Amino acid sequence: MKTTTLGLVCLLITTLARAETTPVPAPADVAAAPDDAQTTASGLASKVIEPGTGKEHPGRTDLVKVHYTGWTTDGKMFDSSVTKGKPASFPLDKVIAGWTEGVQLMVAGETRRFWIPEALAYKGAPGRPAGTLVFDVKLISFDRPPTSAPPDVKSPPPEARKTVSGMSYLVLRPGSGPHPSSTSKVTVHYSGWTTDGKLFDSSVQRGTPTTFSLNRVIPGWTEGVQLMAVGEKTRFWIPEELAYAGKSAPYGMLVFEIELLKVE
Repeated sequence: MKTTTLGLVCLLITTLARAETTPVPAPADVAAAPDDAQTTASGLASKVIEPGTGKEHPGRTDLVKVHYTGWTTDGKMFDSSVTKGKPASFPLDKVIAGWTEGVQLMVAGETRRFWIPEALAYKGAPGRPAGTLVFDVKLISFDRPPTSAPPDVKSPPPEARKTVSGMSYLVLRPGSGPHPSSTSKVTVHYSGWTTDGKLFDSSVQRGTPTTFSLNRVIPGWTEGVQLMAVGEKTRFWIPEELAYAGKSAPYGMLVFEIELLKVE
């Protein structure tokens, strides 16, 4: 499928977005890290506000999904995904050093407060918040960037389900949101391989989700994504006749891992 390049939803790489609603009040300890905060060798201080339920930590190149709010130490909020009502997703190695280091300390479901010294933030860059920055970050989920094909890329395993059309699929992580229709606009993260294990396209590798109308893609996507609920991640084995029908590369059966992020 053809992809559309989207702007990365992250103030930490591009320009700061202004909150459009009432600012989130600053925490009582915004001016300085309290005595019970943990401080790393780099000078990054943090404190767990709400423990998570996960057991694994993200790696420095993982794609993370978070909710966050950021303040300067005088209590002024300068950005918040919470006020926008939409989590932010980005590769962890593409943001300020304090985030790259700090979020790796977290597990899924955890909320942590960070006091990030200027040397680990914007280093005095013009137009960026100056001094120590304070962030409350909730790690919603994270995914490893696709570095290798799944072990069952050659053919669907016995536990995979098969549709009447001949497409097979395996739910990797259930979702709980709504299902799209054949004409819905959806936002997804995906990676695609040929059955010899060659990665030919990946929004995860680019660190940017893609949005499209479900009736504007290959038939296997139109059919398959309708089976998914928002939040679900599924692996599909799409036969050539439901992919590019031998008219253009990639040829043959294609294998996609798709995470459904949003339905409009």
